[in-house]
Amino acid sequence: METTTFSKFSAEFFGTLVLVLMGCGSAVIAGDNGTSGVGLLGISFAFGLSVVAMAYAIGHISGCHINPAISIGMVIAGRMKAGEAVIYIIAQVLGAIAGAGILYLIASGKDGYVFSGLGQNGYDAASPGHYNVISGFVAETVFTFIFLMVIFGSTSTKNINGGFAGLAIGLSLVLIHIVGIKVTGVSVNPARSIGPALIVGGTAVSQLWLFIVAPVLGAILSAVVWRFLLERN
Repeated sequence: METTTFSKFSAEFFGTLVLVLMGCGSAVIAGDNGTSGVGLLGISFAFGLSVVAMAYAIGHISGCHINPAISIGMVIAGRMKAGEAVIYIIAQVLGAIAGAGILYLIASGKDGYVFSGLGQNGYDAASPGHYNVISGFVAETVFTFIFLMVIFGSTSTKNINGGFAGLAIGLSLVLIHIVGIKVTGVSVNPARSIGPALIVGGTAVSQLWLFIVAPVLGAILSAVVWRFLLERN
């Protein structure tokens, strides 16, 4: 039985909501670097494990993109139609906004709560490690390129270990976060950046362009290399 468009839309909405809620939530609620927090390594695993969990929860419905860069990459790689990608991207952005909204409602219920953000991405003064815009752009482009390479390879019909794709993809996201959190907070996912930024406002919105352009650029480059260089017959 063919999966309906509404089912795919709902799956992508839910999956992206979970990614933002759990990933950004680990930074906002549990990310204290002190003895009571999970630290940067814990945040890295929270993002990766969110992808692993959703891959096995909704992967059979929508493919579990939960990331506009992935959907665009799939179009360039010839694995998806552009019209379907548009529907996916709308669902992903709405899911990210919903996830960020739920996170704010939860976090703001703490006694003495002072709003300090929702795990939004940034560069220059907004960068966790105060890295500039060039470092941020290069990091987001290259990390997304690598991330999409893992996705293309692990989901290829030529891969005999395809059942482990969700695990490979999730762990690659953990790796990317371990290296990149200090640079930009790691996006490699425009929806993940859009959700928190729209609620936080200010600098997060003005810097949002980088976390849309760089991941999309990285995804397109990765798709071109994969389709025309690595996987060509």
